Amino acid sequence: MGKKKNQSPSSSELLQTLEDFTSKENWDKFFTIRGSGDNFEWYAEWPQLRDPLLSLLGAPSPPPQILVPGCGNSRLSEHLYDAGFHGITNVDFSKVVISDMLRRNVRDRPDMRWRVMGMTNMQFTDEIFDVVLDKGGLDALMEPELGPKLGNQYLSEVKRLLKSGGKFICLTLAESHVLGLLFSKFRFGWNMSVHAIPQKSSSQPTLQTFMVVTEKENSSAVHQITSSFGPSLDCNKNQALGIHEALENENQIRREYSNGSDILYSLEDLQLGAKGDLTKLIQGRRFELILGGEGGSRFSFRAVLLDAREDSGPFAYNCGVFIVPKTRTHEWLFSSEEGQWLVVESSKAARLIMVLLDMSHASASMDDIQEDLSPLVKPLAPGKDDHGAQIPFMMASDGIEQRNTVHQVTSPLTGPIIVEDVVYENVDPGVLRLWPSEDLKFRRLVFQRTRGLVQSEALLIKDGSSHRVIGETERKKATSSSKSKRKESQKRDDDSGNELKVYHGYLASSYHMGIISGFILISSYLESVASAGKTVKAVVIGLGAGLLPMFLHGCMPILEIEAVELDPMMLTLARDYFSFTEDKNLKVHIADGIQFVKERKTVSTTASSAESGGCARIDVLIIDVDSSDSSSGMSCPAADFVEESFLLTVKNTLSEQGLFVVNLVSRSQAIKDMVISRMKSVFSHLFCLQLEEDVNLVLFGLCSESCVKDDCFPQAAAVQLEKLVKFQHPEISQSIMDSAKKIRCLNRTK
Repeated sequence: MGKKKNQSPSSSELLQTLEDFTSKENWDKFFTIRGSGDNFEWYAEWPQLRDPLLSLLGAPSPPPQILVPGCGNSRLSEHLYDAGFHGITNVDFSKVVISDMLRRNVRDRPDMRWRVMGMTNMQFTDEIFDVVLDKGGLDALMEPELGPKLGNQYLSEVKRLLKSGGKFICLTLAESHVLGLLFSKFRFGWNMSVHAIPQKSSSQPTLQTFMVVTEKENSSAVHQITSSFGPSLDCNKNQALGIHEALENENQIRREYSNGSDILYSLEDLQLGAKGDLTKLIQGRRFELILGGEGGSRFSFRAVLLDAREDSGPFAYNCGVFIVPKTRTHEWLFSSEEGQWLVVESSKAARLIMVLLDMSHASASMDDIQEDLSPLVKPLAPGKDDHGAQIPFMMASDGIEQRNTVHQVTSPLTGPIIVEDVVYENVDPGVLRLWPSEDLKFRRLVFQRTRGLVQSEALLIKDGSSHRVIGETERKKATSSSKSKRKESQKRDDDSGNELKVYHGYLASSYHMGIISGFILISSYLESVASAGKTVKAVVIGLGAGLLPMFLHGCMPILEIEAVELDPMMLTLARDYFSFTEDKNLKVHIADGIQFVKERKTVSTTASSAESGGCARIDVLIIDVDSSDSSSGMSCPAADFVEESFLLTVKNTLSEQGLFVVNLVSRSQAIKDMVISRMKSVFSHLFCLQLEEDVNLVLFGLCSESCVKDDCFPQAAAVQLEKLVKFQHPEISQSIMDSAKKIRCLNRTK
């Protein structure tokens, strides 16, 4: 503190509790008791402040416009005026002190302005000051027990009043609750530095005055806070420890914001400017955020805010909310950026807030969710005067007409698993063409750890009816039946029972069809093996419900298939609920997939070198496993399966004409590019298949020169594959060939 001449005990008693610092009446009493000639200095005085302040303010010409809020009867403004800075406006909510200061300065400093005004609601227009200079004002407003409400209001005013490039200079004792608000409030789009003000020489360390300087930018960038002092400060030990911890913690937060590509912003971050001015529409702006979860909100929501792109309009709504049920959040339309932009276009909203529900909302009704969301989304509506407008709520149907949980179990390795039967509201027209008279039902395998991602899905049909399914051509040739024949047919169906069973002649997952389409890349090799009366050795890492191995087993007799599954419970579920069976050409190993491949490499290499005719190399290796580690950025596969060391092991395990297939699921283009780059460095040829309706990217690696010479595949390869594959339905064959045409080459080494 500065000098306090003739201070009476009653004046000091007025300021003994921190609550008194926010009371206008107490400050009026305080300044009345002290009188106009007795100035009161917070913290450092002019000799200590002169050099750091003048270096920050620069030359006084042209004169910067300086605001000094909560000026009190400090002489700081007078000293600055005498140093040549005449554009100074002083405000304080005490009429007593403003009257005294005006009388004291009206003759000697005629250009100095004095206004009776509260710091938290100043009557100035936006962006009119170059500098806001605070000497203890923020500290006085901050009441630890009541929270930072007043401080927050005051700093919002500071941000509003400063011009672009303007500076907020805050002289403070740097208590933790003050810094916590100050640092976070100026986190986005501000350059910040902290300086220690030199102290008077003293034998006893005292509380240090710090100067926090923030400069306003025309951006929402996040910068590290710099400081002009080292680890040792000549001040109170607790104060020194506190400011160092506050700086370290805040800079760590800022590093995370700067480095992270998948940041979930809070509403407070956004209101502080994390993604620019929310009141304005910025074409093509997209970011993820968290809504609710504290205060009056019952739920927490993950959401995506999207401002429509330039080619979207005209708009039916200025702002809309689109709710995605948990059963559909994994779909490409809602989980990928490309899909989300399609939703924005179809919604006809200038700004769309897409809310993705999860398991935490399972027991809530849609009315409860909408009631909770309504106040949370209002601050996100564009336009300063539109927050009171009604925001329309839209919702994606979960697509399921009926759902029946067949089985629930918890695996020590996989966690909670659900087997359920569902009837969809809309079914793929291709499936309906195959089963036009059926009320189609599907059996699904779901891992709860992956937020409702459907791991496996199978078609259910009446027991015994799979071989009576006919194609479109046969249907056209069929003659009309008599009533007696129809009754006879109905009787046969009744006799066989109405029990539904999994049908292995159809794959519901389009990416599984995509995997099989990649066999066209080695069709010439497959045909040569078949002609020699030998078998092709295929390994599928990741059993799931066993649908892909069973389909391959049924349609490609030349395959000798081994499935590798880490979790023994998956094999039990596949057998009990998805009709999975083993035989001499389809076996399951309960083992670690990576270790299995490494051991197979060792065995095959030994057998080959000994020419013993032992364990042959693998011809086709398919990786179709999910990842339990969400931090990897991949839903499929686990990160270890795309490490370069494992890819090299795979190449050395495959036969000379071998095919390596990876089902890759990631929302991050950087991760996709990384996996592709690794595979390019290992495999002679690399191909990919991106299915439009899926987020899955299927990658195909070939060890050596293949029969495929061009980016488009020759008709001969398709014919070769069709000869080898025995589908029950020609439509499925056509679907696979159509997928094969979409496979594109990523590299070819010479």
